[in-house]
Amino acid sequence: MPTKIWLSSPHMGGAEQKYVAEAFDTNWIAPLGPNVNAFEKAIEENLGNGAHVAALSSGTGAIHLGLELLGVGAGDEVLCQSFTFSASANPILYLGAKPVFVDSEADTWNMSPVLLREAIVHRIKNYKKPKAIIAVHLYGMPYKVDEIREIADEFEIPVLEDSAEALGSTYKGDRCGTFGDIGILSFNGNKIITTSGGGALVSKNKTYKEKAVFLATQARDDAPHYQHSHVGYNYRMSNVLAGIGRGQMEVLADRVAARRANHAFYFDALNGHKKITFLPEPDGCFSNRWLSCILTPSYEMREKIRTTLLEENIESRPLWKPLHLQPIFNDYEQFMDGTSETLFERGLCLPSGSNLTTEDLERVVSNIKNVIA
Repeated sequence: MPTKIWLSSPHMGGAEQKYVAEAFDTNWIAPLGPNVNAFEKAIEENLGNGAHVAALSSGTGAIHLGLELLGVGAGDEVLCQSFTFSASANPILYLGAKPVFVDSEADTWNMSPVLLREAIVHRIKNYKKPKAIIAVHLYGMPYKVDEIREIADEFEIPVLEDSAEALGSTYKGDRCGTFGDIGILSFNGNKIITTSGGGALVSKNKTYKEKAVFLATQARDDAPHYQHSHVGYNYRMSNVLAGIGRGQMEVLADRVAARRANHAFYFDALNGHKKITFLPEPDGCFSNRWLSCILTPSYEMREKIRTTLLEENIESRPLWKPLHLQPIFNDYEQFMDGTSETLFERGLCLPSGSNLTTEDLERVVSNIKNVIA
């Protein structure tokens, strides 16, 4: 059996062990400490744009806290991009709210401004104004920031920016994660940098960060004893994992460059084949190319490539199955035009880790060419 090629595996830079060792040497084995503060500062410096960052245990937790900070509660509706991972929408249900799914547009594969407006008008007329919008930078490609923000401002609905896959991506020169009223990041093991498990809440509003930290540490009141006036959560990142994050932030630019180089390799090798197409970067967009994705002419071709790669011990994955097609979500309101369903049927994510070798990439391409020849 050939050596396994993973879709997106963790890639350590070397400095992580130093910061983790410091946590052990100083006995800061807790969800607070110097590494947490330094990791948050490193992210804030990278994002710029007045961002304040709270390091948390997961991106999902960050979405949960973000929605709560935006006032989402039981019975409310939240507009959510359908073409994304379930973690974008699960926290809506945590709060007793209801998702309203919005389809994608073909330029970025992200939330369609046209359908977003249609959904808002429909829900205001038939129910009540949605409480928030969750827009996602899918696979590192920025969504149509200006158009989404214009609509959100027109109807006075806050935006939660799911930047879990887009650390290092930019739109018109500004970093993804800084466009929403609240943004979130993920440092899961498969992301562009990782803390093993972890995430962050981002906002230009410092009060949101302070409230997020309060809620993430069991909402303990300022008292000499344990006193609680609010429901809290155990969502704070540990000082040990933040040490990994500090080391990872030092190599973020290298990781983005490597992922983009992977995409360029696939593009140069496969774009001339009529059966394979790629998502280009629209004007103003710079994608970290977290995952390199291709579109095939059909479901059958996608599956033939995927299974062939699998037989050669190469991991690939279909594009996200839209949430409105998922059993847990398919009864909720949805505004669709078929874009995400077509992308799911035809699209495939190729191995994209920053630690792939040229030999790995050539092996992937060779097997794909054998299928489409």
